[in-house]
Amino acid sequence: MNKNSFVASSVILGALIMTVGCSAVKKDSSGLEYDPEVRKSQEVVHEVGSLSSRVLEILAIKGKTTKAGPSVGTCEASGDGSRKYRNVRHPWSMYGVENGALEKGMKNLHNALPQQGWKVVKYGKDSSRNRNLEIMAVHLETHTQLEATWMKGLDGHTPLIEITLYSRCYEAKS
Repeated sequence: MNKNSFVASSVILGALIMTVGCSAVKKDSSGLEYDPEVRKSQEVVHEVGSLSSRVLEILAIKGKTTKAGPSVGTCEASGDGSRKYRNVRHPWSMYGVENGALEKGMKNLHNALPQQGWKVVKYGKDSSRNRNLEIMAVHLETHTQLEATWMKGLDGHTPLIEITLYSRCYEAKS
């Protein structure tokens, strides 16, 4: 990674941290910059799944998608190693269409996210050799984060848009 890429990545990470908080930033005994809410995991799974479905609708392209749904995992928040906190991640991809359609989907996403309650914190090319287009955004109400990357397949792989949504850390309610 060259110096410019490192600086750009640091600026993006800083913007995300300032917007929603990050488990790598320590504040208090929870190890987070914010106080995690006590929530039912099913509620968070539904919330992230609904936002993910909306992202798919916003793309407005017909292609194939991977089938995995949102899943609950451990949020490495506290420094004591207690697995007290959880978060929900939903990674998936859109593929099986030409790059022109994928480009249109990314433009649709970039244009519509702010109207759907998201703050776009990055829109631009990454530092890879392929200069993949990235969108990073934060849902202002739920603090769910979105990462979308259009991988053009210039390296011989299948062109696709890779999407990952993930919730803030929360304390699981019984």
